[in-house]
Amino acid sequence: MLRRTFLHVPGLGQTTERLLWDQGCLTWDHYLAEPTAYKIGGADRGLVKETLARSVMAVEAQEHQFFRDALGSRLAWRAWPEFRPSCVYLDIETDGGFGGDAVTCVGLFDGEKFQCLLKDDDLGQLPDVLSHYGMVVTFFGLGFDIPMLRKAFPYLPFDHIHLDLCPLLKRLGHRGGLKKIEREFGIDRGLTDGLDGRDAIRLWRNYQRGDDSALELLVAYNRQDVVNLERLSQIAYDKALVLETGAVPAGNGV
Repeated sequence: MLRRTFLHVPGLGQTTERLLWDQGCLTWDHYLAEPTAYKIGGADRGLVKETLARSVMAVEAQEHQFFRDALGSRLAWRAWPEFRPSCVYLDIETDGGFGGDAVTCVGLFDGEKFQCLLKDDDLGQLPDVLSHYGMVVTFFGLGFDIPMLRKAFPYLPFDHIHLDLCPLLKRLGHRGGLKKIEREFGIDRGLTDGLDGRDAIRLWRNYQRGDDSALELLVAYNRQDVVNLERLSQIAYDKALVLETGAVPAGNGV
């Protein structure tokens, strides 16, 4: 979907993007092969050609910073398949506070490996860990996770493409918190079923009092949060693709 996106080109809006598709211009390569063959409204043809050529190079180089700025949060879902190899699913837990030291753990899952960085242990490694990824997927991360992490790591640039599934799923007709939406799609949380953010605060406090089993359960809960985000990303991408283009998903996220 990213390579058939034209909304990031200055002067091109949804109407013109749809017009290009209707004319058979389905990808950047189609346009670049015949840059004068398609109607583009009042957009500057030179700027369109320049932006699309730049887009091709940015995809091939996996230059996530270009697409973070070009797509913004609303269109970030379109980049998910292209940047899936460098994508990390992220979720934080806190002690209930809102200061820079409130983050107790950060769960990260890259599709294969899960790790949970803990306060007073290895949480300080987060900037290095995130530097290996080009895209971050969260649920309500724009409203909670990223603002909290900015307080904890004020010098971390957070220049990744950021796909927040919460507003995307809301636009697709699925409202509510992560657990509610997981149940809608039949996603099982196993032994952590029934736990929520308040329990995460309680578990951390119990761990601070010496209960190591509370930490084990907290990490298991956090793991389900991030692992399930990958499946939700596929679901949201497929539904958004149908809504935007009418295309039937191929079943592989592309």
